Amino acid sequence: MIPEIRTWQYELRHAINDPLKLLTLVGLSNSNLKLATQTQFKLKVPRGYVARMRYGDINDPLLRQVLPLIAETEDIAGFNIDPVGDFAAEKVPGLLQKYQGRVLLVTTAACAIHCRYCFRQHFDYKALDIKRVLTEIASDNSIKEVILSGGDPLNIIDSRLSELAYSVSEIPHIKRLRLHTRLPVVLPERVTDELLNWLTATNLQPVIVIHANHANEIDEQVALALAKLVDAGITVLNQSVLLRGINDKAVDLIELSETLFSCRVLPYYLHVLDKVQGAAHFEVAAETATELLEQMRKALPGYLVPRLVREVAGGEFKLPI
Repeated sequence: MIPEIRTWQYELRHAINDPLKLLTLVGLSNSNLKLATQTQFKLKVPRGYVARMRYGDINDPLLRQVLPLIAETEDIAGFNIDPVGDFAAEKVPGLLQKYQGRVLLVTTAACAIHCRYCFRQHFDYKALDIKRVLTEIASDNSIKEVILSGGDPLNIIDSRLSELAYSVSEIPHIKRLRLHTRLPVVLPERVTDELLNWLTATNLQPVIVIHANHANEIDEQVALALAKLVDAGITVLNQSVLLRGINDKAVDLIELSETLFSCRVLPYYLHVLDKVQGAAHFEVAAETATELLEQMRKALPGYLVPRLVREVAGGEFKLPI
């Protein structure tokens, strides 16, 4: 029997979805962690990402991002299922517009990893009517940028993404195509020649915003994947979320910025937590966030200090903190 080639699709199919199995793989099967076993937002994490976790460390920052804990089931005032106003921003199914000059396509509900603080874990995903979406975009000359998000757009095969990119490029007033994706970090195998080809084949300026929260997420394989994107002429930025017990120390944030820049990726945003139901245990106080930002400013050149922001439902831009 010929073994299956370990493509990015193979890695997705073999992602870990059992919390007890994950704990066994990282040497914590006998830990006293209280898991959320009945959550609708199931565990999902690629094996390559698991391999970067510190064996036997109950406080590993990568493990804490994906492990469903009983704290998720607590009902905390101020935390809700639509913290950033996605529902009200939906113009047609799958097309959101919050800010002037750009729109966001919710291309898929699928992700390669289920981050426990995800602000769209309760989103009402609908089938994307591409013709209707493109007609809506084409009718508004003020739109200059189309953002592909989800879920994660890179969960979609390249042939479909290529077709979508070409269709968007046919709209004369669109200048940029931006992807918000976690896959180059959690599943670097996804950065293929086919991906690079369609990203650079149209007249649109491609921008990829990756999502890394801790320097430990960026190993040699991830660095190589990021280098491929940059070498192809794609602008690559990073956005992070400030998370209690994961990256809420200045030393961790500073190391992340340095590591990103060594991969030729610029730190872009550092978000305070979106108050999504089930994520209250990750919240970092605003006063602590501003103190951390001040320490980063003292230790780093300005271009390595991300913008500390909060997204406010109905706001015209992300609110600087």
